[in-house]
Amino acid sequence: MPTPVRRNHERSTQAYRRACRVIPGGVNSPARAFGGVGGQPIFLERGQGPYVWDIDGHQYIDYVGSWGPLILGHAAAAVVAAIQEAVHQGTSFGAPTEAETELAELICRAVPGVEMVRLVNSGTEAAMSALRLARGFTRRHRIIKFAGCYHGHVDSLLVQAGSSATTLGVPNSPGIPPGCTADTICLHYNDVEALEQAFAEHGPTIAAVILEPVVGNMGVVLPTRPFLDAVRELTRRAGALLIYDEVMTGFRLAWGGAQEYLNRLGLQPQDGPDLIVLGKIIGGGLPVGAYGGRADIMKHVAPVGPVFQAGTLSGNPLAVASGLATLRQLEKTRPYEALEKLTSQLCQGLAALCRSVGIAHQMQQAGSMWTLFFQDQPVTDYRTALASNTKRFARFFWGMLERGIYLPCSQFEAAFVSTAHTQREIEATLTAAREALQDCIQEA
Repeated sequence: MPTPVRRNHERSTQAYRRACRVIPGGVNSPARAFGGVGGQPIFLERGQGPYVWDIDGHQYIDYVGSWGPLILGHAAAAVVAAIQEAVHQGTSFGAPTEAETELAELICRAVPGVEMVRLVNSGTEAAMSALRLARGFTRRHRIIKFAGCYHGHVDSLLVQAGSSATTLGVPNSPGIPPGCTADTICLHYNDVEALEQAFAEHGPTIAAVILEPVVGNMGVVLPTRPFLDAVRELTRRAGALLIYDEVMTGFRLAWGGAQEYLNRLGLQPQDGPDLIVLGKIIGGGLPVGAYGGRADIMKHVAPVGPVFQAGTLSGNPLAVASGLATLRQLEKTRPYEALEKLTSQLCQGLAALCRSVGIAHQMQQAGSMWTLFFQDQPVTDYRTALASNTKRFARFFWGMLERGIYLPCSQFEAAFVSTAHTQREIEATLTAAREALQDCIQEA
């Protein structure tokens, strides 16, 4: 592993040692550990626009964006104002509020196929609840997921998961009884033949297929049209439900999420999913999740139906206010074309720099999401993602951090561009990358 950055991070080091005494690994989510790049995590103090500052006073251009929610950048004025207004009214009621309905109406208006929606507190909770609903609706028990797709730390889904599970090398976690995953069929993304075989063998018992329509949790990976067509046709024919996990892609790739984005690329089947899982952006940086879809399915959720799901803080007024402010801004400005153009400029620049120094790479982008894979073959699934040169990525990560660029601390994560990023930040990032990639060659 590379030597940590030469910047003085004394306060972060002290903070990490202190945290390790009372928090496992010193972090409250494995994604924040630097396990995939070596060294210790830096501790952040504040953010503004496209920048963050650590507790030692160093400034960075941020491409993590709290792992996706901050599409408007840090401390966006409209979002901060909405939270401030809401907190003066009370932090939580455990009772219905009109704002919850407004957020639900906005989601139903924006996302194709969503007729009703239930708010929860996280993407993990939303995925768990959607699967329970699918099983309750179909009265079946088996589910299909895809290696490298991460749907939260749900027992039945933590099988060859992507994201931090891949980075830490523990895709199957201890503490999960064998029975919890006995009904989970794990296949490879974009593998139509394996999907057809699974339905041929288990079709009558499959309740649902869950997938990321554009993957971000093994790095950015796009689906093929034959794969999405097969998923939709096989689930329909078997009477199973199709679930799109859009925790990362919802309101990130387009106003209508991955469906709208993929439709523009000619990849989305005419009929969309039956259920959709949302999170991240719909909370504007505060904890929110949601699952929704066809009304006939959603009406199976308690209290109108038999499938139980509850949460004391679901629809928390602060999180809902933050989410509403974010989505209203996105609805008003529709920044997606400009975001994609700026991201493309960054990606094309990074690819050109890699070519100039002879570094094998794959630059993969979807809208304002991107991943620079260090390998010479296109990344289409979990197997090909794992072929990446993670040691080279670690050197690149530290080289960029030393030069004031904050990237995801794993080869297997998506990076994000926000509306707060400008030409200035892109040019500064490419200048830093030119030097960091030279270092990668010299240290190889």
